[in-house]
Amino acid sequence: MRRQILCFSTQITQNNCFKTSPLIRFLSTQEAIDRRYHLFTLEKKRQAEKIGRIEKIEVQYKGIPNDCTLVMNKGISTPYDCARHLSEWHVDTSALALLDGTVYWDMHRPLEENCTLELQNFTVPEPQQVNRAFWRTCSYMLGACAAVAFKDTVPVKLHSFPGPDIRSGSFIYDVDLPTLGDWSPSHQELVTLGAEYVKLIQKNEPLERLEVSEELALEMFVDNEHKTKQIPSIARNNGKVTLYKVGKHVDISKGPMISHTGQIGRVSVVSVHKLNGSTNSDLKQLYRFQGVALPTGVIINHFAFSILTERAKKLNTAKSPISKVTEPEESESIAMKA
Repeated sequence: MRRQILCFSTQITQNNCFKTSPLIRFLSTQEAIDRRYHLFTLEKKRQAEKIGRIEKIEVQYKGIPNDCTLVMNKGISTPYDCARHLSEWHVDTSALALLDGTVYWDMHRPLEENCTLELQNFTVPEPQQVNRAFWRTCSYMLGACAAVAFKDTVPVKLHSFPGPDIRSGSFIYDVDLPTLGDWSPSHQELVTLGAEYVKLIQKNEPLERLEVSEELALEMFVDNEHKTKQIPSIARNNGKVTLYKVGKHVDISKGPMISHTGQIGRVSVVSVHKLNGSTNSDLKQLYRFQGVALPTGVIINHFAFSILTERAKKLNTAKSPISKVTEPEESESIAMKA
C-alpha cells in the first residue's frame, strides 16, 4: 500500500514538486523517511553557510580532570567538540552539557556565546535531567524503529510521545497503524522490534538537533497528518520547530536528548497496546509501543531486569497528545519484517 500526499516543495525539483502546482504522489514509508532526511540535511547545510565570518568564544570548562578555558567557534563548536579536547572518556560518557550552571544543552548543539560548561554523565550527583533526556531519547528511538520494522504493505504513521516519566516504568511512542484493526503482536514481532532497536544502538549514531521554520516543518511532514496538526501549536511562540535526527530518521521533540545511541545499553521492547480511547485518543487504530532500557555501563542481573520488564509491559496510562506534541516526545510475521 502506498501513501498519498501532496508535495509543495519549491526546492526538490527532482521530485517535480512545485508550490504553485501541487502534485499528488504516493510515498512509501522509506521514501518519506528519505525525503525528510534530505530536507533536514539541506537546511542544516544552509544554516551553516549562513554563519559567515567565524567569531571566537571562551568556554570555561569545569570538571575532571581540571578546570580550563577552551577557545571555540561561535555557532559552530558544540559541547561534543569541547569533550574531544579533553579525553576519549569525556566523549564516550558525556550525555548532556550544563551551561552557566542552569541551562541543559544538547552535546551536538552549537554554542552561541561565552559560557561555563559542565559535562553531565549518568553518574552525576543529581542525574534527574540526564535521566529525563535518556528516557526521552529512548521514546524517540522507539518511533524510529517502529517506522522501519513493518512491511511496505503496512502504513505506519508516527503520532507522538508524551514527556518522559521515569516513574511510569516504561518509555512509549504512540503509532497510528490504520490498516491493522485489532493487532496484538506476537513474541516474535516484539523480538523483531527489539532487534531493530539494538541495530540502531550499535550504529552509535549522534542525536542531531536543528531548529526549522514552521513552513519547512510542514513540508517535511506533509505525508503525516498527525504531525502537520501538531506543528502550528509547537511553532506558536517563535515560529520555530525543533527537530532531531538519528541516522535518516527525523522527528519532532523539544529535547534535549543524549549524545549518541551507543549510550543506551540493555533494552527491550516489551509490549504494544491498542489505546481504544483510554488515553484521550479519538483515533481507532492508535497503538502504544512500550519499552524499558538502561544506560550503557549500568549492569543488573537477568532476574532484576526481568522485574523491570514485567512492570513495563503494563499499559502506560500517560495522556496521548492530540493536537500538539507534549515533548514538544521462526514463522514469518504477518505485519513486520523478519
